Amino acid sequence: MKGFRYKVAAVSYLNTLPFVYGLQNHEIKNQIDMVLVHPSECANKLLMNKVDIGLVPVAVLPEILEEGFIFDYGICAEGKVRSVILASPVPIHDITAVTLDYQSRTSVLLARILAQNHWYIDVKWIQGRPGFEDRDLKGSEAAVVIGDRSFIMATRYPYIYDLADEWHTYTGLPFVFAVWSANKSIDPVFQTGFNEALEFGVTHLEETVSVLGQKQVIDQTDLLDYLHTNIQFRLDNHKKEGLQRFLNELTLLKNE
Repeated sequence: MKGFRYKVAAVSYLNTLPFVYGLQNHEIKNQIDMVLVHPSECANKLLMNKVDIGLVPVAVLPEILEEGFIFDYGICAEGKVRSVILASPVPIHDITAVTLDYQSRTSVLLARILAQNHWYIDVKWIQGRPGFEDRDLKGSEAAVVIGDRSFIMATRYPYIYDLADEWHTYTGLPFVFAVWSANKSIDPVFQTGFNEALEFGVTHLEETVSVLGQKQVIDQTDLLDYLHTNIQFRLDNHKKEGLQRFLNELTLLKNE
């Protein structure tokens, strides 16, 4: 339809800057209206049909995929991801309570899976509120923190557990945190163009950091290393295996 523009929700974190750069510097920009939000809000917008396409936490995929599909890219890690952590003043087996990041769906469920099946700890789960990360953790309380704030939290506490690394130790598989997904059928020509725009971003990391990496919580050298070393963007078969394992574990968790 001439003049039609797809509504797109992207995530306002450092690890999504290559996607933002690609969508802003590819001709696809003329076919989309894009907003930047945190992950749980991105999921809500897609679930409520306020956008057509979003970079959504994988925990909501079962609610989306009946009518939609997944593009070829997402936010993945095999080993340390750095930006999804459990921060604590005490070792893992001394933790008695965990505050959960309100900006996340997938990561808080990942923490619960790891607590039950990998760390074997029984803790009280507390829903975090905006600003929770600014309060000092005391006693045996820990917190799940995602995104850019995790870089700051990692400097404040002696025990930092990288959830992607812990998942890899537990399963031997990569972890997929979020994927580009649509909640409806999408024009095949647009699908191809959208994937090409995402590819453009992830193959131009230096340009991404130069243009979008200023005044961030880490400097540009560290940011470039983070995007090169810690984040993987393409959803290959190995990533899909890790994704399916998480969805299977999530079903078991919810059934208990």
